[in-house]
Amino acid sequence: MPVNSLENAVRYSEELDKMFAQKSATGFFADNALATKFVGAKTVIIPDINFQGLADYDRDTGFTRGAITVSNTSYTMAMDRARSLQIDREDMDETGIASLAGKILGEYVRTKVVPECDAYVISKLAGLAATRANTVDGTVSRPFEALNNLINEVRANVGFDEELVAFLDSRIYAALMNSSEVTRIITVSDFKQGDVNLRVQSLNGVAIIPVVSERMKTAYTFNNTAAGGFTPAANAKSVYMLVCPKSGAHLVKKTEQMRIFTPEQNVDADAYKFDYRIYYDVFVNKSGLDAVWAWISPTVTISSQPANVSKTAGSISGSLSVTATASSGTLSYQWYSCEDTDKSGAVKIAGKTSASMTIPTDLTAGKYYYFVKLKVDGIEATDSSVATVTVS
Repeated sequence: MPVNSLENAVRYSEELDKMFAQKSATGFFADNALATKFVGAKTVIIPDINFQGLADYDRDTGFTRGAITVSNTSYTMAMDRARSLQIDREDMDETGIASLAGKILGEYVRTKVVPECDAYVISKLAGLAATRANTVDGTVSRPFEALNNLINEVRANVGFDEELVAFLDSRIYAALMNSSEVTRIITVSDFKQGDVNLRVQSLNGVAIIPVVSERMKTAYTFNNTAAGGFTPAANAKSVYMLVCPKSGAHLVKKTEQMRIFTPEQNVDADAYKFDYRIYYDVFVNKSGLDAVWAWISPTVTISSQPANVSKTAGSISGSLSVTATASSGTLSYQWYSCEDTDKSGAVKIAGKTSASMTIPTDLTAGKYYYFVKLKVDGIEATDSSVATVTVS
């Protein structure tokens, strides 16, 4: 029996949107996009409403007339991402198509789509905070103090009746949870994200959302190579904490319906083909630009990157090294090997934790790739460039 492609496409799209809402750390921002309107392929309009304050009532002339200003601001969407996936006909029987395809597509959204969207949203909000100097300095050993400072800065801008959210780097979150200052005041509360009701930890009514460190950077490169995905930009810093109103940003997500092709319809292969596309961006109203605050890692300056070298098998000697400084805190190092200059398949090298690394002497002919992760006070700050060791 042939697959009903249209029906499955609609069902898969709906289920994938639900998974996005459940798994995304920033998915709730999509709830704020109800008042947006698409006016073109890449443009959305988000209204920004401003009022004049109260004036004295005059017993002779009555009320003082006030103006309501509605600014319909146009924003251009930047992220148009897609991927085509195929499942060979021989890998599934007719009765298992829906089940296997659903699992594969769901896993793709969970492991590839959600991390990328979270990384983009957080980096854009953190970039906004940095640009407007809406940042605080903190100490890794005292995360509770930094969080309170961020919350106070946002409260000073929006008041105390706005629901706030705090995104925390996973390692800062761990330090916060181990702090004796919060163990007695942390609570669990309801947190609505689309049609999904979540239970999250909160501090004085502020939802605490831990995010893995790879999604907490100030800038990313969103790759258009065969491997795709995203990697931290060369100048990226770690975002330790980010606090803003829950309604402070608009995640405009326009997901195209899933396109499904049976092996008979697929002209390229004897396989089921699934085309997934997501078109999205995040915007902040003009009135909310100073309601986004962040604690960002110290600046790490790499003055000397690991250099490419050529060696001869059997007589390998020498080392790779990096020279770097941090604006504050203590620098530490961890070297990695990887499969290419894109840092694919990076693997930590045990014991290589100094600014230099001796090149392994047992390498055979081929190319080998290495880079070093630099940390400040034990938290990843930036990566060096990849050094290629060519052995002949």
